Amino acid sequence: MAAEPLVALDQVSKVYRGGEHTQVVLDGVSLTIDHGEMVAVTGPSGCGKTTLLNILGALDRADSGTVRSCGLDLTRANRKQLTEYRARSVGFVFQFYNLLPTLTAVENVQAGLTVAGVGRGDADRRARHALADVGLADAMDKFPAQLSGGEQQRVALARALAKDPALVLADEPTGNLDEDSGAQVMALLRTLKDSTGVSILLVTHDPGVSTAADRSVRLEHGRVHARQES
Repeated sequence: MAAEPLVALDQVSKVYRGGEHTQVVLDGVSLTIDHGEMVAVTGPSGCGKTTLLNILGALDRADSGTVRSCGLDLTRANRKQLTEYRARSVGFVFQFYNLLPTLTAVENVQAGLTVAGVGRGDADRRARHALADVGLADAMDKFPAQLSGGEQQRVALARALAKDPALVLADEPTGNLDEDSGAQVMALLRTLKDSTGVSILLVTHDPGVSTAADRSVRLEHGRVHARQES
């Protein structure tokens, strides 16, 4: 019997209402992500990519349909369960890094672990190990302003991976980088996926980025319109 996917969305819809205006952002989206799989979601701005990511990250709720991730039904889970899910099961990587400027690289990674309830000593050990894994062993005590954009994104990757999540959600992870730095980050994501077995869902407007993924899907007007194998 085939193993159940790590993530399964079934006919997920999301509608935003403001006054007399209604915007259907997701319209019956179904998608699965297997254990250890990297899936890229491509599509133009406003097609629902970030909303999909927010629903999977338990930062927003679907209006209809079913969302299962890491063994939890996100559509039925209570607030405590969702908080625990965000803290322990999911790592987030954003386009603009979201690093605290007054903390060093290792302190930024430690901060993410502290939120997840990891003790100080263990957080320090895991943070240093994660930074070494992304090639920043010599930059742990540098502040974000002392790092290049690509290096800052690698700190963000280390922060996401240090808590050993089952799923990493990456929102335009190369969108603020030049071509060479973006290619390096994507190669690193691929290497980390292969070495740790983590599943990755990344969203991007750049079809070229999706070539590093195992599989890509395209969203247009809130619907999945095509799938490709990489």
